[in-house]
Amino acid sequence: MSPALHLTGIDAATRASIDLYFDGARVIGAGEVTDGVIPVISVDGFVLPGFVDAHCHIGYATSGAVDIDEAERQMRRNLAAGVLVIRDCGSPLDTSVLAGRDDLPVLIRAGKHIARPKRYIRDLSVDLDDPADLVAEVTRQAARGSGWVKLVGDWIDRSIGDLAPLWPDDVLAEAIAAAHRAGVRVTAHVFGEDALPGLLAAGIDCIEHGTGLTDDTIAEMASRGTHLVPTMINIANFPQFADAADRYPAYAKHMRDLHARSDETFGKAVDAGIAVHAGTDAGGYIEHGRIVDEIIALTRTGMDRRAVLRAAGHDARAWLGVPAYSCADALVFADDPAEDLERLRRPLAVIRSGRIVAGSHRDNGDDGPHHGPGPGTRLA
Repeated sequence: MSPALHLTGIDAATRASIDLYFDGARVIGAGEVTDGVIPVISVDGFVLPGFVDAHCHIGYATSGAVDIDEAERQMRRNLAAGVLVIRDCGSPLDTSVLAGRDDLPVLIRAGKHIARPKRYIRDLSVDLDDPADLVAEVTRQAARGSGWVKLVGDWIDRSIGDLAPLWPDDVLAEAIAAAHRAGVRVTAHVFGEDALPGLLAAGIDCIEHGTGLTDDTIAEMASRGTHLVPTMINIANFPQFADAADRYPAYAKHMRDLHARSDETFGKAVDAGIAVHAGTDAGGYIEHGRIVDEIIALTRTGMDRRAVLRAAGHDARAWLGVPAYSCADALVFADDPAEDLERLRRPLAVIRSGRIVAGSHRDNGDDGPHHGPGPGTRLA
C-alpha cells in the first residue's frame, strides 16, 4: 500500500496553518488515515501551493520549435524549479500529449500565436493575410488549446519603422467575442501603447508584457478586471532588441524608452489594483526554469514579498482554475522564503500529485512517499 503524505506547517504567502493529507493526487481528510492501515510520511515546514509560470512556451527554444521529448524536458526543468502549473502562451508544437500527466506540471495551453505576415517571429505563429480571417482562426486555435487563445497585438511594422497594432478594432471585438462564446479566454502580446485601447475595448482577458501601459489604459484595465503578466526578466532584453534594430531607429528608441520606464509602469498597475502574475516568457530568449528570477523581479513593482508569493501561487492558480493544494501539490521550505526570496531556490520538497518529485529530500535519495520511509516518518 502506498503511504499517504501528511503536510503541515505555515503557508509562507498567507501565514495560514497547513494540515493536509495527500493520498496520491487526492486531498483526503484525517479520518481516512487509520493508524496501521495507511502508512504516513510527514513533511513539515514553510509551505506554498506551487508556482504558476503564467507565460511560458513549451515546445519552443532559441533554435525554434523542438520535438516532444525536448518539450517534456522543458516541463521537467520548470517542475524542478517549483512550477506546478504552466500557462503556455503559444507554441508551434502540439503539446497536448504532455497535458494531464501527474508527473509533469499542470499544462494549460493556448494553441499557436495568431499574427500577420512578417509581423512576428518567423515560423512561430499562424500568419493571416487578411485581418478579417481572425475570427475563424481564433475559433480554430480555441479548439487546439485548452482554455486560451494568444494574439500578437503589436509588432514592428517595417513600413513605418516602429511598433504598430496588427488588427482593426472591430475585428478584435468580433474575434474576442467568438472566443468567449467558445468558452476560452484571450491574451495578447503587447509591447507598445497604440494596440492597448482596441484590445481592452474588445474585452481582452489578459495583457502580456504591457510595457506601453499609460495612466488611461491602466485605469481601463483596472475597471475591466483585465490581468497583466509583465514578463520582467524578458523585458530586460529590450536594450538588446534595440541594439539589433539599427535599421529602424524609431523602433530602437521606443524599445529603450519602454524598458527604462517599465518598473514605474508596472508599479502603477499594481497600485491601481490590476492582478499581476509571474511569467518568465521561457522559450526563445529565456531559459526554462527561471520562475524564481521572475518572482524576485516582481518586487520591483512595489509589491511586498508575501504579496509576490501570493501573486505567483494562490492568485494565479485561482485565476486559472487550479486552486491551491487542490492537486495535492505543494512546495516546502526549511525557512520562511518570504524573509529572503533566494530561499525559493532551495526547496526541501517539490510535491506533485502527492509525491516528492524534487527538492533536497529527493536529492538525498528519498524518492518520495510512493516508496519512501515507513509509517510516521518525518522528512523535516
